[in-house]
Amino acid sequence: MTETFGARLAAAIGERGPLCPGIDPHPELLRAWDLPVSADGLARFSEICVAAYTGFAIVKPQVAFFEAYGSAGFAVLETTIAALREAGVLVLADAKRGDIGSTMAAYAQAWAGEGPLAADAVTASPYLGFGSLQPLFELAADNGRGVFVLAATSNPEGASVQRAMAGERTVAQAIVDDAAALNRGRSPLGSVGVVVGATLDVVPDLSGLGGPVLVPGVGAQGGRPETLGGLGGALPGQVLPAVSREVLRAGPDVAAIRAAAEQLRDAVAYLA
Repeated sequence: MTETFGARLAAAIGERGPLCPGIDPHPELLRAWDLPVSADGLARFSEICVAAYTGFAIVKPQVAFFEAYGSAGFAVLETTIAALREAGVLVLADAKRGDIGSTMAAYAQAWAGEGPLAADAVTASPYLGFGSLQPLFELAADNGRGVFVLAATSNPEGASVQRAMAGERTVAQAIVDDAAALNRGRSPLGSVGVVVGATLDVVPDLSGLGGPVLVPGVGAQGGRPETLGGLGGALPGQVLPAVSREVLRAGPDVAAIRAAAEQLRDAVAYLA
């Protein structure tokens, strides 16, 4: 039987800590690292990040910054995913895919199937209805992969939808509850996570989720490591802080990036 993503993530967090560093090759960072804003610069940026992040539990490449370069960018992303996995690092593809029917099934094949873009887990948007993601949930489960569903994001525009009431719950809470239903009975950690922003003043109840909580926005975006304990009632081993710019601005030196990431990993060690 294929080992679940939740089980692999729980083991990795226990051994290597709960931080999820990102690979975000923004053009401004490429320039700051004296790299060309091109597929070649993208490739070198990614190689540096892979070297710096070896030994971490899970790493999150931001797909949009690869997609911007077309087929050449996707080729770099494929190489980056393969290199991280070869180094024993779990890979979370931050693709935020979401659609319906056969189109969602095709996205599922791309990111949770057996193709070159398939990662250990992928982010997804449920805002065409949580049930629209069913093809992704099914294929991910079959292949031992995970899905992180957007629930409560930090961008100001998100609140008008995510905090709207759906009966007696907010939409965000309904998403968390639907994810919890998919995790029920899974131990030690379910494979369906949610995404909750680090800077929110209103957080859904996560106490019954039974899966991981990806928390972007730590560091440069204002989220502080010391505030994440017990976020929304989450238990130790569930909260996975995500950080990108706070660490990447230490580059391009591999040792400096690693040191910055390790400092943040130590700051959130209490979440493991």
